[in-house]
Amino acid sequence: MKASDLMVKCLENEGLKYIFGVPGEENADFMMSLEGSSIQFILTRHEQGAAFMAEVYGRLTGEPAGCLATLGPGATNLITGVGDSNMDRAPMIVLTGQGSSSRLHKESHQIMDVVGMFEPVTKWAHQIVNAESIPEVIRKAFRIARTEKPGAVLIELPEDVAKQDTSFGPMKVTRFRRPSIDDKNADQLYELLKSSKRPVIIAGNGAIRKRASKQLRELCEATGIGVISTFMGKGAVDMDAPYCLFTVGLGSRDFVADAIDGADVIITLGYDMVEYHPILWNPNQDHKVVHVDFIPAEIDRYYAPCLECVGDIAHTLWSLNERIKANGLPKYDLSYQHKVRKRMVDDFEAHKDDRTKGIIRPQKAIWDLRQVMGPHDVAISGVGAHKMWMSRYYQCHEPNTCLVPNGFCSMGLPLPGILGARYCLPDDVNIFGVAGDGDFMMNVQEMETIRRYNANVNIMVWVDGGYGLIAWKQHNQFGKHTDLAFGNPDWLKLAEAFGWHGIWVENSEDLQGGLKEALAYKGPSMVMIPIDYTENLKLTKRLGGIEVHV
Repeated sequence: MKASDLMVKCLENEGLKYIFGVPGEENADFMMSLEGSSIQFILTRHEQGAAFMAEVYGRLTGEPAGCLATLGPGATNLITGVGDSNMDRAPMIVLTGQGSSSRLHKESHQIMDVVGMFEPVTKWAHQIVNAESIPEVIRKAFRIARTEKPGAVLIELPEDVAKQDTSFGPMKVTRFRRPSIDDKNADQLYELLKSSKRPVIIAGNGAIRKRASKQLRELCEATGIGVISTFMGKGAVDMDAPYCLFTVGLGSRDFVADAIDGADVIITLGYDMVEYHPILWNPNQDHKVVHVDFIPAEIDRYYAPCLECVGDIAHTLWSLNERIKANGLPKYDLSYQHKVRKRMVDDFEAHKDDRTKGIIRPQKAIWDLRQVMGPHDVAISGVGAHKMWMSRYYQCHEPNTCLVPNGFCSMGLPLPGILGARYCLPDDVNIFGVAGDGDFMMNVQEMETIRRYNANVNIMVWVDGGYGLIAWKQHNQFGKHTDLAFGNPDWLKLAEAFGWHGIWVENSEDLQGGLKEALAYKGPSMVMIPIDYTENLKLTKRLGGIEVHV
C-alpha cells in the first residue's frame, strides 16, 4: 500500500474518529486514502476553527481528535488553536502536509519549517521521512498526546513520502496504567491532614477527570473540607454541595480568598500554574502547600510544596480515603468556609430577578443560562470580558460541563468549539457557547460549517461593540482606555444569511424564554443580547473593597 494508506490505517487502529480541517494539494494522497475509512473528515472554513473543534473534542473525551492543514499558511493558521489545546491539556493529533523532501533544503514555494514552528506549542512535533516509520510514529504520537498531562502532537507528511510503497502494517495498541504514589507518600499525606485544623483544597484542570472527581467528592463527604476550583476545575465537586466554595481566578481579591487565607494546609489537586499563578494566592510564601498531581510541581518561588504526591490523582485520593475510613480524622473548624460559600451564593443571586430593559447585566445572563441548562449540559466560554463573568458566576454540577480556555487563553474558541462538542456528546446533551462579539467574529465563518452539518448547537453572543476586557483592564490600570470600539453586523440578518435560527433579546425578563426557544430549535441557534459592561468596573470596585474576614 501507499504510505498515506498506511498512515490512515494506523490512525484507525488508534481509534481516531474525526479529523477537522482544510486540505491542500500536499495532502492529496492522504485525503484519497481517507476516503472510505472509518474516520470522518469534517471540512471547516478555517484551520484555526478546525483546531478549536479538535481541542474541545479532546477536552470532553480525553481522547484525541485530529486537525489537518496543508503546508505553509495552512499550517500557520492552525498554530493558535494547537497552542490553546496544548496549554489547556487537551489531547490532539495535528496533521500537516509538506512539499516534496527534495526541495525542503532550499528556498521554495510555501516551504517553511513547520515542525520547528510547532515545537513550542506541542508536546512533540515530527516529520515522517520514511514510510516504514509510520506505524511507530503514529503509535508514539498517540501515547504522547494521551499521557498526563495531555496535549498536542504534530505529524508532518511530505507529499513524496506519502506516495512511497510499503508492506508494513499498524502496531498493536497498548495502554499502560499511570504510576501511583507509594504507601509512605500516602501515609505522609494522611498524617499531614490529621494534624491540620483548617485544610482547604484548590482543584485545578487535572481534578476534572471522572475518576478523580469521584474520589474527591468521597473525600469531601467524609471530611467536609472545602474545595475551591480554578476556572478549568469547575464541576470537580457539585455546585450544590456544602463544601463547594466555587471558583478562584480573578486578578482582584474575591470572597474565596478568605478560605485560602484561613487555611493551615492547602492541597492543590491537578493544579496548573497557567490558570492562576500562586503569587496571587500565596504572595508571602507562607502557606503550607501539598502538591497532588500527575507530575511534579513546577519550580516557582511562590509555589514550594512541603509535600508532593506525584502519580495518578484518583489513586492518590483513593489511598487517602482508605486511610480515613480505617483511622478517621479529627473534626475540622470549617465555619469560616461556610461563610465564604454563603457570601458567594448571595452574590450569584443578586441580579436573578433583574427587569432591566434595553440592556442586560452579565450576572442575569449567566443566571438565566444556568437555569435552562441541565446538570450534564455543556457550556463553552470564549475569551474576553464575558469569560471573566462566566468563570466566576457559571457554576457546575458535573466535571467538564463548562469549558473555559485559561492556559493559552485564545479568543475564537466557542463558535467552532460547539461543533467539536456536538461530535462527542449524546444528542440529549444541550450545548451552549457564550461569546463576546469580538470573540465571535474571529471565527464567524464556521457558522457555515455548523449549518452544513446541521448541528444542534447554540451560542449566546454578548454585544457591546468593542474589546471589553481590554477596556476593563486598561481602565483599572490607567483610569481610562484607548479606542477599542468596532462595528458589528445586523445580527439577525447575519443569522439568517447563514441559515441559523436567530433570537435578539434586549429585555432581562425575556432572556430565559429566548434561551429556551434556542434549545427547543432543532439546528443551530444564536441568541444575541446587548450586554451591560458598566458592571465590569463595578465588580472591580466591589471586589477591591472586600474586607478580610479571617
